[in-house]
Amino acid sequence: MHDKASPTPADDEDRVDSGILAMLVHDESQRPWTVDEVAREVGDRIDTADGLARLYGAGLIHRCGEFVFATRPAVGGSRLELG
Repeated sequence: MHDKASPTPADDEDRVDSGILAMLVHDESQRPWTVDEVAREVGDRIDTADGLARLYGAGLIHRCGEFVFATRPAVGGSRLELG
């Protein structure tokens, strides 16, 4: 019998990053979010901090103090993917 592989740490990171980015590019919620708001949605402050750092490093979000928001390329890319 073929067992389904359990998620790896990289899979978990991708899930967190995708969830955060989806929140930030969604048309109805596209606005600056506080880090605390994002953490409440994600449910884990450390995962949120790590995910935001990865997204910032990839150039997909801007950080301004405690606020985060998607870059134009991130928003444009999400529209292409959804369209």
